[in-house]
Amino acid sequence: MTSTRRLAPLLAPSLLAADFANLQFEIERLAGSAADWLHCDIMDGRFVPNISFGVPVLQAIGRHAKQPLDVHLMIEEPQNYLSAVRDAGATNITVHYEACPHLHRVIQQIKALGCRAGVALNPHTPVWLLEDIAADLDLVCVMSVNPGFGGQAFIPNTLRKVAALKELLVDSGSSALIEIDGGVSLDNAAALVEAGADVLVAGNFVFGSPDPVATLADLRAHLSESELLEDESEESLNA
Repeated sequence: MTSTRRLAPLLAPSLLAADFANLQFEIERLAGSAADWLHCDIMDGRFVPNISFGVPVLQAIGRHAKQPLDVHLMIEEPQNYLSAVRDAGATNITVHYEACPHLHRVIQQIKALGCRAGVALNPHTPVWLLEDIAADLDLVCVMSVNPGFGGQAFIPNTLRKVAALKELLVDSGSSALIEIDGGVSLDNAAALVEAGADVLVAGNFVFGSPDPVATLADLRAHLSESELLEDESEESLNA
């Protein structure tokens, strides 16, 4: 009996780790790479203790990007900026559960703008809090580091959290993608996909390397090899 192969995970390099002085170059060299989305972190210095960039820079990114823009709003009152973010070129808009007391309303606003609607969960936020809204979501971003700064170490408990989230989504009949943001590398990518991750965000791992395009290719090859080995193992067990 042959096992069913999972869809290959999407790779979303995080521009927060790119060279901001050469942002056009960084974006253009990813055009033909293994990157499926470009992840854009917008921070306000209130929800997280850092400021990254805002809508004008996002507009500039959108003018040069070939991949869809996956915009992660690490900000207070994100509902006030949804239209501007969409107009700047966002395909996906993700807001934080912790920043939205009226989360259902915000999700519906994002959908009405024609964007994929996502919710991000901080490391301390349990997945069961999404139970009543899971069916409305297109994306759930699991923070595998504390939001606000790049280069942090991956939180191991994320693997258990992803598995629990996958179970919740299946039980809810939700087709939402599970995205992992923070500390993703060759050391944990395959395990995250095995736990249920659909999208891997990688910042320093990609842009801190000598050749980001080659690093993304290596990550893609590593995941493909892991899936192949898993399929061969399952086929041998089911023969």
